[in-house]
Amino acid sequence: MTRTLLGAAALLVLAGCSSRGVPRHGGVQSPPAVERNTPPPSAYRHPTMRPYTVHGKTYYPTVVQVGDTFDGKASWYGPNFHGKLTSNGETYNMYEATAAHKTLPMNTILRVTNKRNGKQTVVRVNDRGPFVSTRIIDLSKKAALDLDMIRSGTADVHLEVLGFAGKGEKRIPSAKALKKGPEEKVVSAFYLQIASFRRFEGAAVTQEKYDGYGGYHTIIKDTEYNNARLFRVWFGPFKSEGEARDFIAGSPFAHAFIVRE
Repeated sequence: MTRTLLGAAALLVLAGCSSRGVPRHGGVQSPPAVERNTPPPSAYRHPTMRPYTVHGKTYYPTVVQVGDTFDGKASWYGPNFHGKLTSNGETYNMYEATAAHKTLPMNTILRVTNKRNGKQTVVRVNDRGPFVSTRIIDLSKKAALDLDMIRSGTADVHLEVLGFAGKGEKRIPSAKALKKGPEEKVVSAFYLQIASFRRFEGAAVTQEKYDGYGGYHTIIKDTEYNNARLFRVWFGPFKSEGEARDFIAGSPFAHAFIVRE
């Protein structure tokens, strides 16, 4: 298994062994490739959608939709990387349900099913890898325990995109919360739609710019409008329509409109 760890100043690919001794393939990324594909740390805003090169191969992060599915082999990584930085700048915690994927946007929420035993877990993508052609995802130790794949080291898995967490949101909603049945009561919330884009990159920039403003958060809604894909940026949530209207008056969102989820 190979992992890419984003440090404060550079992107490195480290070689080593997992907690079970499964070999990691690769070495240190050559400095020229890092310089070509990674802007200075102060300008490094969206590693999620920026192409990057590892071991001479360039990877192109891509946008996915809720409901998309993938199949492949999963591996896991634990103590050797615990406490180190992940590709999106977070500190890796092997006791949290996270994962690494080569091309999915950061903060993509996935349901992972172990095909051998049917066990499932829900993870959030916060790292890049594994850079082994035969593997599709690298799971944290917590996720590997959930799937009962610690001893085997790898497992054939089915991945399903459940949604996308907001910037800085480390808590993963449960699969039940993300996909409620028809008989479950859903509590409504109000948001301001502050922007919409045909390209995910524009929505991501706006999301980061306003996330946390006034104590509220931004989320990106992947929608379809006039047979075209549209990424809408929502700001909130507000407990009522009145609260949302009051907020607009003193905010930079004079042209925003209220939506209800």
